[in-house]
Amino acid sequence: MNAGIKKYNETQSEVDKEICDLLANIIDKELTDAENKIWHAHPVWFIEGNPIVGYSKQKNGIKLMFWSGADFEETELIIRGAKFKDASIVFNEATEINTKKIKGWLKKSRDIQWDYKNIVKRKGKLERLK
Repeated sequence: MNAGIKKYNETQSEVDKEICDLLANIIDKELTDAENKIWHAHPVWFIEGNPIVGYSKQKNGIKLMFWSGADFEETELIIRGAKFKDASIVFNEATEINTKKIKGWLKKSRDIQWDYKNIVKRKGKLERLK
């Protein structure tokens, strides 16, 4: 696990740390070629510089976000707006995490990608990569 991500997880409460550690381990095992680091103050995994998945502590729990998740067609993932293509799910206990579902979403995150890496260059316009 990336040292910055490990430190982030260690700053969480015991319950949230358990969730964060589990998520990081699942993501690391599934996205073996992804770069991961603390980005905008929370753990994020990138493929070829494009953000794919990350998690962060929110008021209502640990939020797992997929940058292109709106196109996964998964009812459990919450889509917040129309401008971006992100979707997320919130966990309050490690027992809520369905590893099989997350692995499926991570597979989709490889196959379905919007180009967030160049969003500034394109003045906020997203283009589909895959």
